Amino acid sequence: MADQYAVIGNPIGHTKSPLIHGLFAEETQQDMAYIAVEGPRDPEDAFASVVHAFAASGGKGMNVTAPFKLQAYLLADERSERAALAGAANALMFRDGRIFAENFDGIGLLRDIEVNLEQPLRGKRVLILGAGGAVRGALLPFIAAGPSHVVLANRDANKARSLVEKVDARGMLSAGGYAELETMGRFDLVVNATSASLTGDLPPVPPSVFSPDGVAYELAYGKRLTPFLRLARNAGVRNIADGVGMLVEQAAEAFFWWRGVRPGTRDVIDKLTVPLE
Repeated sequence: MADQYAVIGNPIGHTKSPLIHGLFAEETQQDMAYIAVEGPRDPEDAFASVVHAFAASGGKGMNVTAPFKLQAYLLADERSERAALAGAANALMFRDGRIFAENFDGIGLLRDIEVNLEQPLRGKRVLILGAGGAVRGALLPFIAAGPSHVVLANRDANKARSLVEKVDARGMLSAGGYAELETMGRFDLVVNATSASLTGDLPPVPPSVFSPDGVAYELAYGKRLTPFLRLARNAGVRNIADGVGMLVEQAAEAFFWWRGVRPGTRDVIDKLTVPLE
């Protein structure tokens, strides 16, 4: 019987994870099956029951998407440092009756930027918009990449500052509100990690933060030219990208964690990419 894996979320009909992991398994010749599970939102302990039942039936691991990343984190017996900082898990592994939690969102984002887009962060100025789970997951990998400065900007500036206080970044990291960006100059990388693009909105970011030679990165994917990317394009940024590469790269990290073999990602990214224009 093939090893069993799954992705759990609600809603789950839009997920690309079974396709992605199916392609990974085919490429690496892994004997595994991967399904999508629509997890229950109520009652409160129903999510845990589904996860425990999947593990008890022989399941080896799960990807976790909205709205269950916090519940997955709390359910785990052991958590990685990345998951602990994020306060959320996007991958679980079941071994010897224990649940292990990881968060690969940040490392997937970093790999897409540095490897696929060929934009190393060492010595660069980075602006991250938002202060939610995606940002928390990205901080440790981003800091490890050696940028000169990382700024978190959020509507609730105190939320961003609170997050900065949890990270020992040796003065590399700072936070504030959107209004403060007017005086901060240009950034080599601007990442939109807010939920604005999911609703067609635009965070109040001045065009002056963009460098024409830099990168504007939208975490949402498949939305074509979002308001954020359009703002960047109008500001002269030539290198813009959405989050499809991050989606595939974080999946590859989970696959490697589970199976011990790293799949290629380029062909899968190309297969899933929706042209921005």
